[in-house]
Amino acid sequence: MNFENVEQQLLTFLSDEVKKTGLKKVVVGISGGLDSAVVAILCKKVFGANMHGVLMPSHFSSDSSAKDAIELCKKFDISYETVEIASMVKGYFDNYDTKADSLRIGNLSARMRMSVLYDISARDSSLVVGTSNKSEILLGYGTIFGDIACAINPLGEMYKTDEFEFGRYLGVTSAILDKKPSADLWDGQSDEDELGYTYATMDKVLKKLVDENISKDQLVKDGINIELIEMLENRIKSNAFKGKLPVIAKIKF
Repeated sequence: MNFENVEQQLLTFLSDEVKKTGLKKVVVGISGGLDSAVVAILCKKVFGANMHGVLMPSHFSSDSSAKDAIELCKKFDISYETVEIASMVKGYFDNYDTKADSLRIGNLSARMRMSVLYDISARDSSLVVGTSNKSEILLGYGTIFGDIACAINPLGEMYKTDEFEFGRYLGVTSAILDKKPSADLWDGQSDEDELGYTYATMDKVLKKLVDENISKDQLVKDGINIELIEMLENRIKSNAFKGKLPVIAKIKF
């Protein structure tokens, strides 16, 4: 993959799309993970001092998340602020449902972070830039109106495994590149543990299913595990709604 060419395409995309809105500033939630690191670096290259990062740790965030995010911001001279969301999330569940499971708490945390980003974007007259990659979007591995929400997204056509190489090309810090992918929604949470397969394994099949349009029967003949194929197909189908605008009823008067 020609990463220099990919980088230039994404820099042009960011510049052009923000200009269309009439705004000059962007804001990115920086989690200490790969996706937000790549987007933050790209935005810094395009917008310079008009790019602002926001760290939003919760009571479930790992200690390394904020540390890694700050290290990245310092390396690339990215301005940032920290907004703790623990009290916001706890305030809701402590008052209304103390028995909520990890998934519900994680989803509310993701939506709270996006609410914070949009409020800061209103404060600064800036645009929220998204960080979801193609693997996550296809699999529905994200919270609708949470981390999936954004005004523009430079990574939506890049698979996670390719993003690791692209991140290395951009100079993402080793602490971020070497950690296991995680949405950091609860203690010990891991994307690949939840999904049951590594991104390398899933992306290899997703590229064949989606990009090359190879049939399930052919993939099975090629020796790919049918359970993996069906899991991917089911996730793509059942989560497709997350990437669409709300369906509006058609009414004839």
